[in-house]
Amino acid sequence: MEIRQKRIVLGITGGIAAYKAAELVRLLVKDGSEVQVVMTEAACGFITPATLQALSGRPVFTDMWDPRIADNMAHIELSRGADAIVVVPATTDFLAKLANGLADDLLSTLCIARECPLLAAPAMNRQMWQNKATQRNVAQLARDGIIILGPDSGDQACGEVGMGRMLEARQIFDEITSFLQPKLLSGTHVLITAGPTFEAIDPVRGITNRSSGKMGYAIARAAIDAGAKVTLVTGPVNLDAPAAARVERVESANQMFDAVKKHAKAADIFIGVAAVADYRVAKSSKQKIKKTDADLNLALVPNPDILAWVAALPKPPFCVGFAAESQKLHEFADAKRRKKKVPLIVANLAQEAIGADDNEVTLIDDAGSQTLPRAAKPELARQLLMHIAKRYASRRKAKKS
Repeated sequence: MEIRQKRIVLGITGGIAAYKAAELVRLLVKDGSEVQVVMTEAACGFITPATLQALSGRPVFTDMWDPRIADNMAHIELSRGADAIVVVPATTDFLAKLANGLADDLLSTLCIARECPLLAAPAMNRQMWQNKATQRNVAQLARDGIIILGPDSGDQACGEVGMGRMLEARQIFDEITSFLQPKLLSGTHVLITAGPTFEAIDPVRGITNRSSGKMGYAIARAAIDAGAKVTLVTGPVNLDAPAAARVERVESANQMFDAVKKHAKAADIFIGVAAVADYRVAKSSKQKIKKTDADLNLALVPNPDILAWVAALPKPPFCVGFAAESQKLHEFADAKRRKKKVPLIVANLAQEAIGADDNEVTLIDDAGSQTLPRAAKPELARQLLMHIAKRYASRRKAKKS
């Protein structure tokens, strides 16, 4: 949940990847941001100002001396009050201008005269990207505090393949969103478990559940966005982990427990999102069990309670558990919280949450309960992390006093 509407100045330069800027504007506006587009003369040869004006709902600026600005100082006025300037695409020429402080058009002058962060998404042929001059310029921009987004490797408009391809609009949108999030967990280490576990019966069969891992991965992304160092211990899922997270991939509950034990004592916050199997087969078969007419009987034994173990450490991290119930949500979730002695439980109805892209959760602690209304899991994760950050800060303050 955003505290206020974000204001983004989106600069577009003259490269074929300029077409991706249209989708980026659409995503930003859909997310509630105010987008002010500024284009170079060359950019207008690839995509029209009319297209960007229609998508942004605001007039597009291309001229240093645009009379629509009362004092004719568009290069000053357009960036005042902006949360960030984002240049998409950033061509070889424009990167060179930024690195050397050149200001010969509206966009380059705007970037030099800014009072806000600057992000740039390079886009160029692979040889232009690999050129020593370009690499020197990019290194200088990084030293100057300019955030470089990408580039990626892949097919290029020239027909070649390699580094220099601009990130996709969705990737750039995610990077902007991440950059602008309040850094409420800066300096903390957050340990997260996510996904299901798989308990082998034999080499081809096992006991598992329907957890997709989407909520755990969304929380990992939100924690990184909030400035935390994140360790993600994940069961088998079909998801891409956040690039900035330290990831440990496991299969069984015992493997997840071993991974958590390695990191728990160094963690400030532990969030147990994983749907850990409660039981495993007492003795799994090393060979495939052949089907017969006889009944198959499996002896099951309990798996370790990872959340309870972490909460019982002599100096435990701030522990957050998840409870997926099918009935009596508040009653069963609060009983789980008290039994495991954790300060916060996030409860949801399993039939509405597992595998879905959105969810509704209820936060339960000693003070009572609070429901976060149904929302997409990334948005819900951001709201949850804001709540956790407040609780964690209050706990630290109480310990110091």
